[in-house]
Amino acid sequence: MPSHPTGAVPGRRSLLLGAAGAALALALPAAPASAASPSPARPFGRFGSPARRLTERTLYVHQGGLGDHTTVQAAVTAAGGTGWTLVLAPGTYRETVSVTSARTDMTWIGASGDPRDVVVVYANAAGTPRPEGGTHGTTGSATTTVQAAGFTAHAVSFANDFLRTDLPGNPGTQAVALKVQGDRSAFFHCRFLGHQDTLYADSMALSAFARQYFAHCYVEGDVDFVFGRATAVFEHCHFRTLLRPDLAAAPHGFVFAPSTARENPYGFLAVRCRVTSEAPDGFYKLARPWVPGSDLTARPSLVVRESVLGPGIDAVAPYANMRDAHPWQAQRFAEHHNSGPGARITVPENRPQLGPTEAASTTRSTYLGNWNPVPTRPS
Repeated sequence: MPSHPTGAVPGRRSLLLGAAGAALALALPAAPASAASPSPARPFGRFGSPARRLTERTLYVHQGGLGDHTTVQAAVTAAGGTGWTLVLAPGTYRETVSVTSARTDMTWIGASGDPRDVVVVYANAAGTPRPEGGTHGTTGSATTTVQAAGFTAHAVSFANDFLRTDLPGNPGTQAVALKVQGDRSAFFHCRFLGHQDTLYADSMALSAFARQYFAHCYVEGDVDFVFGRATAVFEHCHFRTLLRPDLAAAPHGFVFAPSTARENPYGFLAVRCRVTSEAPDGFYKLARPWVPGSDLTARPSLVVRESVLGPGIDAVAPYANMRDAHPWQAQRFAEHHNSGPGARITVPENRPQLGPTEAASTTRSTYLGNWNPVPTRPS
């Protein structure tokens, strides 16, 4: 995604150390007593150990050597074929991870049940130089890339802790925590941490309408931090906009930047979610459309319904253009029965609303079709 025109922005690497504080605690459901961080003698909590596997296709990841592998990527590589489960012991896994398209129906489980305990993180950005020459670009900046269909994650944090001050003056500040491209990708009680372009909900091709589902997740960032062309449904999620102390004026950034293909009737849908902010009131836009150079016919789609929008969202002008050639009014943006200071309808033409017939067909089941993601986990 393009950098914000106001230039470089300092960030905070402490976001992985609980910087979200009380706001994050409110975003996450209380873990049951059995989900407390496991003792060193039982590093995989209620999900057993390598000696007592969940299934014959289970691999355990533990940095101290108490599992099958010490890194997530090593376990992914070892899990050839389909239907593998990775149980991740608590720890901060500083690495990049790629789940290729051949590894279908893979599941990652954070062993403690608390996503704050299991963090997969790296610090590449679009402008970060590659050892072989050139730079990573937005796609190459991703800490975790998932191309396989049927991927599921429970209680895992996906993060990119690149700071704009790491590359002063470099406009390539896009830094993706997760790029997910596979169809039937589901995330339950996960966190996505970054600044610009945190969560890239995409597909494998323009003609591929990848369906993705996020439930009870926490996403934070500043510029376009939920973006892409996937058909993505967010339910009961918390979106947190970050403070940009180098900027004195609005906007600090944008929550959503969909790039839905014109032929795809369904883009992003946020249902019963909430948006909070560290920034001053009105300093964030809810969305802007992304029409990438690779698909100049894109017609971005976003619906936000039954959600609480905090005062950080500009209620007078909640949408903006990314490029003047593709005004937001020409895209498919709409709201329905939202509440909160950021949802006030002060200028009706600035906040398109769904009618009763449209609202009845703008649901999770409509967007996901014959796929019903079920948040089951081994017990």
